[in-house]
Amino acid sequence: MESRPLRCFVAVAEELNFARAAERLGISPPPLSRTIRKLEAELGVALFERTTHNVALTPAGSVLLDQARIALEALGAAGRRARRAAEPKLVLAVKADSDAGLLETVLARYAADPASSLPVAVRLCRWGEQPGLLRRGEADAALVYEPFDHVGLDAETVTVERHVAAVPTGHPLAGRGHATLADLGLPIDDATRLDQLHHHLDGIVARHDVRDLPQLLKLVELGEFVTLLPESVVDRYPRPGIAYLDVPDAPPATLSIAWPQQSRSTATAALVRAAVP
Repeated sequence: MESRPLRCFVAVAEELNFARAAERLGISPPPLSRTIRKLEAELGVALFERTTHNVALTPAGSVLLDQARIALEALGAAGRRARRAAEPKLVLAVKADSDAGLLETVLARYAADPASSLPVAVRLCRWGEQPGLLRRGEADAALVYEPFDHVGLDAETVTVERHVAAVPTGHPLAGRGHATLADLGLPIDDATRLDQLHHHLDGIVARHDVRDLPQLLKLVELGEFVTLLPESVVDRYPRPGIAYLDVPDAPPATLSIAWPQQSRSTATAALVRAAVP
């Protein structure tokens, strides 16, 4: 199966409109329609349900959309990795202030490993970017807190630490030194607690366009919200307007190092060894 028909299919599947998809691809609708019909004939299944006014994915089309996105992303990543192979360095993706204070230690251990044949370039990124950078071939490894999308990636645990709550000093709980998730009004469902807390933080980041940890802490100081953070933040970010509380029933914060499953780089393996105790 060639990439061009898949790109055409994905465009139609995402737009659910042949005219808009054709405009997005820079072609006219008739050849796009022919390409989709040819793809359906090749696969022996209908990918779209078409009426005069609507286009909808069939069950087979929904499955192909998921797989086509993965395939096209992998194809693009292969090209980027090939181009980057000419650059004598490893790229380690890290969100600023989300390395549990271990980045310098990891880099020092790596430098001492005889297999550390390439220098490391640290790429600072935003919340949640690391898995996508790895899958797109823009990074060789990443330090990232669980949970994250593991599709196409391998990972090992770097460290496990407690979560603490960050609340403004004027908060009713600030003087207690501890709180439960229920006290804080945070998700407490046992089955999906870590995922819910992750979505809680993602929601804060999206609503307030948070770029980094200092901005997040400033918003806590201003009383915009309370949130959980890894305990390693406490010593590195003391703030007069914030009280850090123990939260005994919070799940642990697990920092992992992740890398593409298909990686065969001995230098990447050395970096992983340096990160894993």
